Amino acid sequence: MEKVFVAKRVATKLYATEAAVDAAVAEVGEMMAELMQARKDLNLSATFGHDVSVKVAEAMQALVAARTAMVDVHSQLDETRLRLGVRTRMGGVLKPIEEGATGLKEVG
Repeated sequence: MEKVFVAKRVATKLYATEAAVDAAVAEVGEMMAELMQARKDLNLSATFGHDVSVKVAEAMQALVAARTAMVDVHSQLDETRLRLGVRTRMGGVLKPIEEGATGLKEVG
């Protein structure tokens, strides 16, 4: 199998994993915000449910550690790609450029 196809397959899985970790971080952040809002809406003391908030914060810390690890994985895989001699382009969706489009807005 050609190196470029294997590299593309690994890159696709890497991007999906990075997106999943980022989504999990965002969800935990929203969970913490919801807990704080619920406590406020019910006029509860700041000490009420504090142990739950601590656990959510610990989960966030673990996810951020996972994200840091994935950033390191990305960097190491990029080095491996270079050693294998695989050339790549930037990720993302390529959109056709409209003729005459400059990306600038007319003000007036």
